[in-house]
Amino acid sequence: QVQLVESGGGLVQPGGSLRLSCAASGRISGISVFGWYRQAPGKQRDKVASITAGGSTNYADSVKGRFTISRDIRKNMLFLQMNDLKPEDTAVYSCNMARVGGINYWGRGTLVNVSS
Repeated sequence: QVQLVESGGGLVQPGGSLRLSCAASGRISGISVFGWYRQAPGKQRDKVASITAGGSTNYADSVKGRFTISRDIRKNMLFLQMNDLKPEDTAVYSCNMARVGGINYWGRGTLVNVSS
């Protein structure tokens, strides 16, 4: 079992930055993909960014060039640096870790509100 806890969300003005963190505990070995997802009110949950165990990254087109996903392997942490935030980035951001075979673990999420 893996437990995930996100932090770092909050209210930020358009053009501002936030850094989200995800602390993982439990049986982390065997996780193949680490990702961030977001769900805006009334919309489906979408993948924002992911990073594989080998370090390959992937980003949604809407955040390319603005968001950066990274890991601290020793501390079992996952991060999402978000720059040049826009109102359309407002959502609950959740951390996800997936094992080979399709087992997924989710955090409860942290709210990011981009508003002036």
